[in-house]
Amino acid sequence: MPATTNARNFLHAVNERVVVFDGAAGTTLQGAGLDADDFGGPDLEGCNELLNVTRPDVVTAMHEGFLAVGVDVIETNTFGGFAVPLGEYGISDRAYELNRAAAEIAVSVAADYSTSDHPRWVAGSMGPGTKLPSLGQIRFRELVDAYEVQARGLLDGGCDLLIVETMYDLLTLKAAVAGSRFAM
Repeated sequence: MPATTNARNFLHAVNERVVVFDGAAGTTLQGAGLDADDFGGPDLEGCNELLNVTRPDVVTAMHEGFLAVGVDVIETNTFGGFAVPLGEYGISDRAYELNRAAAEIAVSVAADYSTSDHPRWVAGSMGPGTKLPSLGQIRFRELVDAYEVQARGLLDGGCDLLIVETMYDLLTLKAAVAGSRFAM
């Protein structure tokens, strides 16, 4: 997939200046005073990715708060948004939907704050999950496939770039990069 104009502009910006990313989404959402009903019930409480569809207003407000203080890049609310961690809530089949919704929210908010002098970008957040291939807890190919679905949802939702973050297992990192490439 060829880079979008906005993605090319991002690459130019990082070569010219310091580009500032947003803060911790999970911590911000924990401070929002949410209860089980906000997530869709007690069995889903704590699955922040569900807020992209159950409480998009809360996710929007989080992004607006970061952009209002001048960040250049906001990350989607998708750190645990792939089949493996979502499977712990019984909703692994919703990975694409939740990632696309998160990207669409972030892209919309970023567009509201972007100017010709201060463009804003959206990074699709891809976290480490809860099972490590190097410990034999999950097959590498299964993890690649899960990350591919996540990346496809993020890209289809309009993300300018993908960020594979907080990785502590090299095979997980490799799976996330491979899944991202397959999604392109």
